[in-house]
Amino acid sequence: MKSAGCVFADDEARVLRRWVRDDGQLDAWVRRRAAGEPLEHIVGRVEFGGLDLHVGTGVFVPRQRSLLLAAVAAKLVSTELLGTELIRGIDGIFVEACCGVAPIGAWVARSSPGTPVILTDTDERALHFARRNVPTADAHRGDLLAALPEPTLGRVAVVAAVTPYVPDSYAGLLPAEAVDHEPPAALFGGSDGLDAVRRLIGASREVLVPGGAVALEMHRGQVTAAAALADEIGYRTRIVDGDDGQTVVLVARDSRGMPWR
Repeated sequence: MKSAGCVFADDEARVLRRWVRDDGQLDAWVRRRAAGEPLEHIVGRVEFGGLDLHVGTGVFVPRQRSLLLAAVAAKLVSTELLGTELIRGIDGIFVEACCGVAPIGAWVARSSPGTPVILTDTDERALHFARRNVPTADAHRGDLLAALPEPTLGRVAVVAAVTPYVPDSYAGLLPAEAVDHEPPAALFGGSDGLDAVRRLIGASREVLVPGGAVALEMHRGQVTAAAALADEIGYRTRIVDGDDGQTVVLVARDSRGMPWR
């Protein structure tokens, strides 16, 4: 593994040994990894904040930086919204849009059992794994919030998403294993990376309860523009910074409901 250029060879070897069946499979897996295939696609798993999530060939692999969004979404669900008089007594649905294999939905399902979870994505391969990772959720194929069933409109408390937010021109800066093995639709978000962010924020008010919230992961350099868009449609915004100096979560709260906290 080290000779193949794997920076974290010892850690990767431990992951391989955890899931491998026998020495023959181990040899095959090492060859695949040395050829540049993502480790998570090979073993069919990714560890995410103590969760072992199912993944597979051709799907987007959740990044560890998204633990920030998971924590923000869980707090919104458990204390900032569903524990208030505003939303108490209604369904208080949580939606993970652009869910991929549903790391955020899985986190919320674990941290707030009983909260209705809905997952949406355009990629049926990803939804296959999302259903395995959050078996209690309802999963729907479609674009962002347009995939939600009509009866849920106006009943969603929190929408969270890791939309594709890499600017198209940045493709050459990404690791080859991402560009070669993950779907472009899960990576690239237009000229400034915010195409899906704009559409999701614009559509969110139709699905949220008054006072509901949208939480979106993005790069620090994009958040000013995204927050301005949310402000224009009447949301109150705040920014939660990650520890890596690059990742942030934009929280946009519907001002029709309770006062901003």
